[in-house]
Amino acid sequence: MGPIPLLLLLSYTAVSVVCGVESEEDYTWHLRKVPQVLNKRTVTLSSPEFKAEAKSALNGTCGIECQSRLPLASVADLENFLSYETVYENGTRTYTEVYFRDFDVQTEHEVKKDSHSRRKRQVYGMDSRFSISDKQFVTNYPFSTTVKISTGCTGILVSPKHVLTAAHCVHDGTDYVKGAKKLRVGILKLRSKRRGKKRKGSKRNKRAAEVKPSFQWTRVKHTQVPKGWFREVTDDVAVDYDYAVLELKRPHKKKFMELGISPTIKKLPGSRIHFSGFDDDRPGQLVYRFCSVSDESDDLMYQYCDAQPGSSGSGIYIRLKEPEKKKWKRKIIGIFSGHRWVDVNGMQQDYNVAVRITPLKYAQICFWIHGNYADCQDG
Repeated sequence: MGPIPLLLLLSYTAVSVVCGVESEEDYTWHLRKVPQVLNKRTVTLSSPEFKAEAKSALNGTCGIECQSRLPLASVADLENFLSYETVYENGTRTYTEVYFRDFDVQTEHEVKKDSHSRRKRQVYGMDSRFSISDKQFVTNYPFSTTVKISTGCTGILVSPKHVLTAAHCVHDGTDYVKGAKKLRVGILKLRSKRRGKKRKGSKRNKRAAEVKPSFQWTRVKHTQVPKGWFREVTDDVAVDYDYAVLELKRPHKKKFMELGISPTIKKLPGSRIHFSGFDDDRPGQLVYRFCSVSDESDDLMYQYCDAQPGSSGSGIYIRLKEPEKKKWKRKIIGIFSGHRWVDVNGMQQDYNVAVRITPLKYAQICFWIHGNYADCQDG
């Protein structure tokens, strides 16, 4: 679909509220105590080579069906997967081991393995994406939280200085991609451009200004990636850890979107998710979509959203009611990993895959953002 009118988009947004009226208790953000992911020790590593090529689609991913045959990860395994690397703008790198406190492994295994997935391509049948054409609308919340990563991906603002995106946008599982050494984040802002030249001595030298949204680019101070994404750790569950947090060199002034722990499909209004991204086939346009989730595991979800390369790293969000309030609030519950070829019974099938924010991932990402656990106790 082409550009979407403002009033029409508002009507789509209102659908989420209508869906939730039938059972308000089910469609409420239920805050719960989250575990602590604590730093054990940090060591300095050699600088990365930054030679990897960024890839838009990955083959051989062990997805929901494949992972269902694997043994459940132990606490030691999870502590290993959530240990992380930090790469700084000067090219230096550190590795931090973590351990958990107040962690119940059952909180990471809430999804029943009784659902059935269906095949869905990147864009299948009618293209259900909407280009946001309104100049004011595209730079206002929630669309203003969507940012462009200089390596060709999308991200979402999660604090005045932090961006959440996909790990594969900066690291291919073996090395950091070439563009990650001088990583930048583009935030859409309205800018005025004067038409024509001013005439010397003229009192009427102000020409009509054309207001257009354009990117304001900011350098990244450092990048954090979980160890679970690295291939030497594991191939089978690497996609579960396809997320990264970028800290900007200077804060932005835009409203950001808060994190939330991903509920199960049954607790999503209409089983529906939303996200916006900068799809490669629509250059210069912010593309919004909403769709149903077709299948889920503890860490992943397959969804029906049409997407193209460039939208990877988008923040997936839903809107639920705040406890004891009438107000609905959007929160990020996942990261769009992108179009992936998934191993299903020994055959490769293509799905659009997202990484769910579990209690442990919430605790880790929240700590990366705030630097303390006082602000990360409830998710």
